[in-house]
Amino acid sequence: MPDVFGRLSLNTMTTKGWTLRQAVEQTAAAGLPAIGLWRARVAEAGVEQAAKIVGDNGLRVSSLCRGGFLTGLDDHDAALEDNRRAIDEAAVLGASELVMVTGGMPDRDLVGARGRLADRLAELVPYAADHDVRLALEPLHPVFCADRAVISTLGQALDLAAPHPARTVGVVVDTYHVWWDPALAESVARAGAQGRISSYQVCDWLVPMAPDPLVSRGMMGDGIIDFSAIGTMVRDAGYAGDVEVEIFNETIWATNGVTVLETMKQRYRELVWPALDSPGADHSQTAE
Repeated sequence: MPDVFGRLSLNTMTTKGWTLRQAVEQTAAAGLPAIGLWRARVAEAGVEQAAKIVGDNGLRVSSLCRGGFLTGLDDHDAALEDNRRAIDEAAVLGASELVMVTGGMPDRDLVGARGRLADRLAELVPYAADHDVRLALEPLHPVFCADRAVISTLGQALDLAAPHPARTVGVVVDTYHVWWDPALAESVARAGAQGRISSYQVCDWLVPMAPDPLVSRGMMGDGIIDFSAIGTMVRDAGYAGDVEVEIFNETIWATNGVTVLETMKQRYRELVWPALDSPGADHSQTAE
């Protein structure tokens, strides 16, 4: 029998109320092999202790979130220093992928913000390479362009990554942010051909949305996303890494974490895993 949950990872934001130790121990108890960590949760325990807790429970770290916010006008040195710290933390935790939320618009100059992003990313790449950490660029839905991410499509993320080696700059395929993109199939295939898929993250797009789009993510199956279609794209692109469930949702945060984990496993089994495990899947993804 195939290992249904052999790639499933709990992102700690999904069970926001848990401490790092609680999240790690409950993830291991649920039979999952991996966990996605947020820096704030790691900081509460301390990075060395966090690494020990994860290791003692036999888990791998699927990603560390987040670096980025590289678009500010007057914070060049501070932004780079914070991202270097994030790279250091990822290395200690054994997280090969550092998710980068790139940053929004500090003024009305979108072109200028994207230019600063490209320049500062280039400054970080050698440091990331020295630490064997890949900077995983995450395009966010256009609703977040002004305040969180000036790259909105997977194609834009790939263009930004293009000057750099695939082993050092990758991209995140997050269903919440990319489901709407008419060029998604082409971009996922392109990302796979280049060996740049750093992470596949899943959650649903709710209708109607919550008043705050940031916390309008839903459990798989509660919204309108076709996980079979996107999962097939990711599978055919050769991605064989972990699949993170990352949900920002006030109702889910108020629900018992064990219940959330069990629901997550059930929905993953029913809606996500079948496409990823279909016969003929190519699990040969490698970075250039």
